[in-house]
Amino acid sequence: MKAFIIDKYTKKDGGHIGQMPAPEPQADEVLVEVHAAGINLLDSKIRSGEFKILLTYKTPFILGHDVAGVVTKVGPAVQKFKVGDEVYSRPADYRIGTFAEFIAVKEKDLALKPKNLSMEEAAAIPLVGLTAWQALIQKGNLKKGQKVFIQAGSGGVGTFAIQLARYMGATVATTTSAGNTALVKSLGADVVIDYKKDDFERVLSDYDLVLHSQDAKTLEKSLRVLKPGGKLISISGPPDPDFAKEAGVPGFVKLLIRILSAATRRKARKLNVGFSFLFMKANGNQLTEITALIHSGIIKPVMDKVYPFSEIKEAITYVESGRAKGKVVVKLK
Repeated sequence: MKAFIIDKYTKKDGGHIGQMPAPEPQADEVLVEVHAAGINLLDSKIRSGEFKILLTYKTPFILGHDVAGVVTKVGPAVQKFKVGDEVYSRPADYRIGTFAEFIAVKEKDLALKPKNLSMEEAAAIPLVGLTAWQALIQKGNLKKGQKVFIQAGSGGVGTFAIQLARYMGATVATTTSAGNTALVKSLGADVVIDYKKDDFERVLSDYDLVLHSQDAKTLEKSLRVLKPGGKLISISGPPDPDFAKEAGVPGFVKLLIRILSAATRRKARKLNVGFSFLFMKANGNQLTEITALIHSGIIKPVMDKVYPFSEIKEAITYVESGRAKGKVVVKLK
């Protein structure tokens, strides 16, 4: 089958389209013919080896974390899906490979595709949707009437998280450029800060929750806009000891993570606020709950560009540029 293959970790122009054997689904897996696949910054970071200490993929491997497609085969233990079903998923770590004509996905990581979305729109949802869900609901325990600061509101995670927070009844603040102000307001942002000219720390205070996706300097400032007892959940690092324990990494990696996150955890304790790192997990049940919100019109995908599969390198480069409004997708069918 045709696939986008990573032969070695490299920061520049890595990967190529070539041929790989089509997967054979295991007993609890579903074989999906890929129609569209979402591009995420995570793909770039894995290609470059940035996450190699946490997620080590043996080369050659197929990249890709978002998929929408059609079931072509089911394992004997599969009960919820049948051949012909339109589905979508963020496959589990070490089971990735959506930049290909076929992928085998665990039944528990799969959900039926929202009927009111195209394949391309559906492929834009799983990773960012699950990230926002796990950050705001599962970890953040966001409640009606609380205040949440969602950084980079016009990005993939940001556009989804703003809509989810609005649905939950929170007051939403975000950062973006002036040109994207109308977009984030249309999604439900109440307070919009132009990061190019305004300092969010001077505008925001006493927030209950921060969804952090930027650099270390922004993280430190974000801790200071929280009220005592508030929480910051970071999806861009540094990883914390709880994550290391949950991920089951080797002892030396646990020690390294403890050292790397020590300063941030110390600052959080001093301010009497919480800090935690989120590396989202595949979850078909949560994706099914997201599907219900999409069907009801509460959540809508925000799309920037759709590339043909032959231009997948250009698509990844565009995502790396940080200019995308919402999600970028490659089309295979």
